[in-house]
Amino acid sequence: MSSTFVDDEIASQPQTWSQAAQLAPSVTDALPNPGERVAFVGSGTSWFVAMSAAARREALGLGESDAFATSEFPAGRRYDRVIAISRSGTTTEIIDLLRGTDEPSTLITAVGQSPAAAHARHTIELAFADEQSVVQTRFATSVLALFRSHYGEDLGAAIADAQTALTIDIDHLLAVDQCTFVATGWAVGLTYEAALKTREAAQFWAESYPAMDYRHGPIAIAQPGRLVWSIGGTPDGLVDEVAATGATFVQHELDPLAALVVAQRFAVALAKSKRLDPDRPRALTRSVILA
Repeated sequence: MSSTFVDDEIASQPQTWSQAAQLAPSVTDALPNPGERVAFVGSGTSWFVAMSAAARREALGLGESDAFATSEFPAGRRYDRVIAISRSGTTTEIIDLLRGTDEPSTLITAVGQSPAAAHARHTIELAFADEQSVVQTRFATSVLALFRSHYGEDLGAAIADAQTALTIDIDHLLAVDQCTFVATGWAVGLTYEAALKTREAAQFWAESYPAMDYRHGPIAIAQPGRLVWSIGGTPDGLVDEVAATGATFVQHELDPLAALVVAQRFAVALAKSKRLDPDRPRALTRSVILA
């Protein structure tokens, strides 16, 4: 299959992360201040971005941070700020939440003039990270790049690692029948996104777990012909335990966000190997809009 939109969007991520980092200082007022109690919300991929953004912020000591699937946001719980993530700004649950919340809110989207923006106190538009493919890649990672830069992180090494991630050979990984992604800390959200990408793009079964919890049951499905793929953080002993099952352990010495880029490429390559169109996954649309 020839090059797809998602191929180009994956390849553009070093550039869009750099743009997100450059944008961060100009939107500080719309992003969480140190010490604020913040809720991050999103649906689908954006929920997993919310998980990683919240976990990273709290780990850096910047304030209590929770993440919710938008539809599961706890009514009545008070926050200093609600951060809503929606690539299209048309997701029904996001619009309903922003319309109904009294807390200061910020929408992060690729489409500034969107229905959700009308209900947010602040809107941050990442138009440079918008996508033609239904499958999200660069928008999600660029949102995390924006947050990490706002948190005070220098993204230079992560951007360099993303360039490396675009060159790593993945062809030898395609002849498998199952994959489980694992990680620790803020990268756990990235494992959920990696697994979702393979399910969306390639109709391929993938799972995701915190790496420490993987031993508590999920390792039972590991066997020859299957992958256990670490996105970031590998507990002592896990590599040997996976090897004993006959499964293949995959890990790249990259920033976790760059490691996700390799998994994105894996998902797209799997789709192409099955003669599927990764730009147009079965039963999916760019945005979920409910009647």
